[in-house]
Amino acid sequence: MQKKITITPVRVADLLAEGERMPVYVHVIDHPDARVLVDTGMTELHPAAADLDPRLLPLSKQDFDLAGIDIVVNTHLHFDHCGGNHLFAGRPIYVQRRELDDARSEDDYTIREWVEAPGVRYEPVDGSPGESAPLVNTVRVRENGPLAFHAPLSVAGRDEGFRATLCRCGASARKPFCDGSHAAAGFTASGEAPVKDSQPLPRRDGPLVIEATLDGPLHVRGSLEVVTGTGKTINRTAECWLCRCGQSRDKPYCDGSHKLAGFRSGDSRRAGG
Repeated sequence: MQKKITITPVRVADLLAEGERMPVYVHVIDHPDARVLVDTGMTELHPAAADLDPRLLPLSKQDFDLAGIDIVVNTHLHFDHCGGNHLFAGRPIYVQRRELDDARSEDDYTIREWVEAPGVRYEPVDGSPGESAPLVNTVRVRENGPLAFHAPLSVAGRDEGFRATLCRCGASARKPFCDGSHAAAGFTASGEAPVKDSQPLPRRDGPLVIEATLDGPLHVRGSLEVVTGTGKTINRTAECWLCRCGQSRDKPYCDGSHKLAGFRSGDSRRAGG
């Protein structure tokens, strides 16, 4: 007899939304091959969520078998969906790659220390069944933040799907990827760099290869349009070197300042490394 799949909601909090209490649920999927938890709720209060007046029922304080969970899925990384991720350190937590990039790089998106809790191990999932390669490869230069690439990507020798958010402040502990450290580091850099004189590319799509050079810039090869934070195209190139030490006077491009600054990349992953 085939074992049934069951889905059980578990109430983990109440939030105040538009004057009414709103319940927050996570869901346990009991499958013949694994026990899956969808979202993790909240386990503690935080000033960033004070206006929602959370009333918590953490999984860790309920009669809930934490050790019995094999896999966690985050539908997204707002604080009320990921605040219990730390309870499952070491176990795979599946989340959309773009969602993880946004949570790590965008200010006021979530509570970042809950996303990056010690021991949490994410398994990024690329896109959705409907997502395909973009018609135009772009890198968006975010104000006081990272470089957001949208293209068929190879980063440091590994396929990264169609999206990656890479550090340009020099402070990330996950280089070459952004981990949100630019906010704590007080990194400031315009997202509206000057327009460079460039010609239309013969091809605007195709593979984009990004090499994280040792203690140096990002070496980018392939058709690429450099776009400001407000969406203005400022350069078109088939090869460029982008600053990731945070010191260039020609951001987002490298001007060699990493050498004078003594920048050490310490990449979590480099091509050939």
